Amino acid sequence: MNKLKYRSWKNKFGVFIICFFSLLTAIPLFAIIIKVFVKGIRQINFDFFTKTTPDTFDAMLAVNNGEVIPGGVANGIVGTLLMVLMAAVVAVPPGILCGIYLSENKKGRFSSIVRFVSDILQGTPSIVIGIVVYAFIVVPMKGYSAVAGAISLAIMMLPLIVRSTEESLNMLPSSLKEAGLALGASYSSVVFKVLLPSAFGGIFTGILLAVSRVIGETAPLMLTALGSSMVQWNVLRPSSSISLLIWECYNDPNMQSMIWSASLFLLFVVLLLNFIAKRISLKWRM
Repeated sequence: MNKLKYRSWKNKFGVFIICFFSLLTAIPLFAIIIKVFVKGIRQINFDFFTKTTPDTFDAMLAVNNGEVIPGGVANGIVGTLLMVLMAAVVAVPPGILCGIYLSENKKGRFSSIVRFVSDILQGTPSIVIGIVVYAFIVVPMKGYSAVAGAISLAIMMLPLIVRSTEESLNMLPSSLKEAGLALGASYSSVVFKVLLPSAFGGIFTGILLAVSRVIGETAPLMLTALGSSMVQWNVLRPSSSISLLIWECYNDPNMQSMIWSASLFLLFVVLLLNFIAKRISLKWRM
């Protein structure tokens, strides 16, 4: 009887410790969300999504009059969408193909080298990637551009997509491939028509997580995209992003409200992408 009581007490104590530290981990997240929401919600309006960033003089007049700063982050939204879309186009196909190769050749020497290089690339600081892209893309092109920014983001996305594809394919039962080959299908048909569709949930989740990681990057874009005060649709010209606008507004004391609003918008987008990725992952596992 005493042993049962001791086990029950130990179990309750373990559950309490787990819940306590889980709550302790969540406190910084909720503190950030609440702080950014309270500070940034005032600037969120229709103009925030449709107008470009105001200049310092207009912002100063609005701050002195106690009004909402005119303008918005339309230039940052357009630039972010363009660069992330181009980065996805560049990174997703080779990332998936590389993940397929690593999954189908688990113990090969070349596979080990590719996997090692992918892990190193994933841990490379973003500013280093920005410097490399500046040297090999910006300098030869003789100018900053959205293309250069997209390439830097694509390099950061690539290892995440490779690993998520490999892990998703490794989780599939070997009977799927054996059944396809037994029915007379070619190896390529089994991979692209059986294995990939079966692992689509995990692969797509990895892509969304890769996007959510790079969408808030600033350092590589400072060296590649540079920034723009207007909506720029030409991908060969300097372009802005939400993260770049946050950095630019940080250096202007009259634009402090724009920092919180842009941060709130960016935080909402990242949380939304992570929520979608989580839902897809849960549905895929079911």
